[in-house]
Order: sequence, then structure tokens, then C-alpha cells
Amino acid sequence: MSYSAHSPSRRLGLVAACLAALGTLAAQPAAAQQPVLNLYSARHYQTDEALYANFTKATGIKINRLDGKEDELVERIHNEGTASPADILITVDAARLEVADNLGLFAPLQSKLLDERIPAGLRTPTWVAFSTRARVIVYNKSAVKPAQVQTYADLAKPAMKGQVCMRSGSHPYNLSLGAAVIAHEGEAQAEAWARGLVANFARGPKGGDTDQIKAVAAGECGVTISNTYYLARMMRSTKPDDQQAMSAVGIVWPNQASWGTHVNVSGAGVLKNAPNKANAVRFMEYLASNEAQAYFADGNNEWPVVKGSVAANPTLVAMGTFRPDALPIGDLAKTTVAAQKVFDRAGWK
Repeated sequence: MSYSAHSPSRRLGLVAACLAALGTLAAQPAAAQQPVLNLYSARHYQTDEALYANFTKATGIKINRLDGKEDELVERIHNEGTASPADILITVDAARLEVADNLGLFAPLQSKLLDERIPAGLRTPTWVAFSTRARVIVYNKSAVKPAQVQTYADLAKPAMKGQVCMRSGSHPYNLSLGAAVIAHEGEAQAEAWARGLVANFARGPKGGDTDQIKAVAAGECGVTISNTYYLARMMRSTKPDDQQAMSAVGIVWPNQASWGTHVNVSGAGVLKNAPNKANAVRFMEYLASNEAQAYFADGNNEWPVVKGSVAANPTLVAMGTFRPDALPIGDLAKTTVAAQKVFDRAGWK
């Protein structure tokens, strides 16, 4: 099951209907129904449909899916308590997964297969990452030289005055980056960096990563930070506007001489009150399969996390290789609250 609606009232109505259906399924006798998995998903990518269909085809387990915004889903699971029909929460970014974990929503995850296939730095005792996307610097080729923006810190230097476009400082993508800066350089340095960024803003923060890329391409600003999968999506696009925008910008892998380029994740955890825990673990293990890992790369332009998995996506290959930040994702998640406080003090709204 899924929903999409534009008005809040319609969206809430559809959510309620979907939850009622999930509750009905959960209440039926096990013998009277096909094996099921109730999935709450904040990954809003149509390309994920193939992942779910392939899992059902391989296992016979039907997926009942409720799509929604991250905060709404976390709040709903928390409010539902022991009556929640949800088996798994899947979402993007360590900051969001940490919010759910701090609320005690996830159960301890025990799977030898996941321990073997997912690198230790990309899993915690309660949730694991299944794909990554890097947070890179995007610059206007006519306004900024790549040598000027080789690190995240370079964007806060006086040379970039009036050149920086960014999305909100409260967005989890930026909070995770701020958490990484705190982990590597300390809170004082992170705040100095954030204040420098704010001082260099070409305009107030607004829009998503794609909006920042287009603003840089149009010359509204000279530089921004974006997740790679937004760039890959535009690179693969056949729309003339997207092709023109990508011809106007260049990409830098930041901090290659220091702690590496920051990476975000998509991840999931089995919920503490899951009525179908065995099916949930089976789905988690499926996401670590070679088939699913290849689909993360080909379907949504994300890098697989399983050792030995190959990203056959030619757009990702064209972006080149880079050294990612090796900071354990669990350590990163724990610092996002501090990052929000730093950004607030710096005036990054």
C-alpha cells in the first residue's frame, strides 16, 4: 500500500485508511492470510517498487507499505506503541534513524548474514545502512575555480563571500555533515565553519539539493553542497534544462587530503513491536543481497555498501572514485543534536 496526496487533510485520510488496512491484516488469524511484512517507508523513490516486488517474488511474503514523511512516520510508530502493525522503518540519513533509535523504536538486530555483509562502520546494534550517497561540492565553472573549494572549510572562507547557496541548516543532510565536522574538528571549529558559511550566503537557505544545483548553474550563486544522487539524476536526465545545468557546473570530492568526503546513508531497522519479526529480518537480509545492492545503484544512483558489490551505473562510474569519510555511522548519528545547536547559534536557519 502507498499513498500520495497534496493536501494535508487528504494525506492524513489516506494514511488513516492505510493504517486501518494494516491493522486488519495484523488482527487476522495467521492461517487465513499470506505471510506479510508491514513496511513504513520514507524513501520516496518509485524505483524502489522493483525491490519490493522482487522480495515478494523470491519469498512469497507480501509487503504492505505505508509511505510518508520521516517525522510523521516516526511519530506515528511512537504513538501506536505496542499496537503498531509496523515491522520495519526504512528511511534516509543517519540523523533520522538516530531519532527513531533514541525513542526506543528499534529492536536489537541479530543477523549473522548482516554482520558478515554490511561493514561494521555502516551498522549499529539496532539499524543498518544499505546504501550511501556522498555530500559533494558543486561549483559554477564560470565563477569559481575548483582549486578554491577543495574542502568544506573552503566554503566558509572570505573568498566565497556572496557565493554560497545552501538548503536549510535544520535539514538532516546538513545536520549529518555538521555532525561529521564536530567529530573530526571539534564543536568550536564546527561553529566557526557554520558562521563563515552564513556570512558567505548569496541568499537565504531555501529549497532542496536540486534547487541549489540549479541556482549554481544559473549563476545565482557560485557554489553549494549536494548529495550525489541528485547530481546523478540530473546527469541521467533527458530534459534539456537539466543537461544545460549540468554542463555549467563541476563537482569536487571534498577533504580528500584530510578526513574524506562525508557520506549519507539509506538505512532501516526492525521495530521493537513488530508483529512479523522473522519476515522483517528476512527483508533486511534481502536488502543486503547482491540483487538488491545492484538495484540501489542502478535504480536510485546510490552506492552499494556490501563488500564486493559493483555499482554498474555508468553515471556513478563517470563521477570517479573518492575516499569517503570512515567515521562510523553510529558515532555520526549521535552528534547530530549538537550540530543543530551549533547551526542555531551560527544563524543557519
